[in-house]
Amino acid sequence: MTDADERVVVAERAARAGGRVAHEHFRSDIPVETKDETDVVTEADRAAQRVVIESIRESFPDDAIVGEEEDARKTVPETGAAWVIDPIDGTSNYVRDIPIWGTVVAAVVDGEPVAAATVCPALDDVYTADADGAYRNGDPIAVSDVADPRRTTVGLTLWWGFDARDEYANACEAIVRRFHDMRRLGAAQVVLPTIAAGGLEGTLANLRAAPWDSVAGVFMIRQAGGRVTDLEGNRWRHDSPGIVASNGHLHDEMLAAARAIENPPGDRD
Repeated sequence: MTDADERVVVAERAARAGGRVAHEHFRSDIPVETKDETDVVTEADRAAQRVVIESIRESFPDDAIVGEEEDARKTVPETGAAWVIDPIDGTSNYVRDIPIWGTVVAAVVDGEPVAAATVCPALDDVYTADADGAYRNGDPIAVSDVADPRRTTVGLTLWWGFDARDEYANACEAIVRRFHDMRRLGAAQVVLPTIAAGGLEGTLANLRAAPWDSVAGVFMIRQAGGRVTDLEGNRWRHDSPGIVASNGHLHDEMLAAARAIENPPGDRD
């Protein structure tokens, strides 16, 4: 087994282990804490992250780990091997007993993802990606072939704070004026693999995505034949400002919609 092959196995193993812990507490009376006015966390997040880290450390004890909770590193190193994890992506759904959430693990080398796994226990879905492709429950997946904006459904991934609600409204308007329909699933790392599997045609935001909210899903979309860029159309990286993901056929329309968030038609000279 090559190093890359082992990282694929470890990513899925660790995501499954963390997902089991999170699922044990799902729809229970676990206390909910508030990080800020909109972001919440539970002990299930912390317990699942600890299990994910322990599982990774069994095979790669010296790699850096980037994670949302506790004292894990918060930035992806530019060189060397690292793991990017989110024990429960979609905690706001999780604490409301909504089953759209997942445990996410991505392996990166020199800043580029090489393996990813998103386990959604309440949905009974496991998404993975490796050097050869992307998969759902072991079966190969691919982005949709829809090229007509009037047949396109686009999801919103990230969350605009209360001080940026005009931009949130602009993002919604930019989508509904250009495309057939819109979804907000409430978990970025469920939206992204859903695009990889062809359930949505794209997503966009003018916000900088945290690596645990993006890296795994971006890799899945690319391995499934899609495209992910920043707002200027440059190849997306873990530190890019903004994120635009699509099936590739509609990327120019997606970019136009993303740019309209900060420059809506009514504001142009």
